[in-house]
Amino acid sequence: MNNRIRALRAERGWTQADLAAQLDVSRQTVNALETGKYDPSLPLAFRIARLFGQTIEEIFDDGEGKG
Repeated sequence: MNNRIRALRAERGWTQADLAAQLDVSRQTVNALETGKYDPSLPLAFRIARLFGQTIEEIFDDGEGKG
């Protein structure tokens, strides 16, 4: 699943370790999320969205497009 996590993290000047600590996951999980190798659970997706102040849909793209 495509996502904007890397860009959002970079905008804030956070390392993968910084983001991992805030989400209570490993740095490897953040890396896997950013590279699209891992799709987050719904609770994790909500935590990510809340942290960045955006909706899940603004961060994650399932590739199905709109409409």
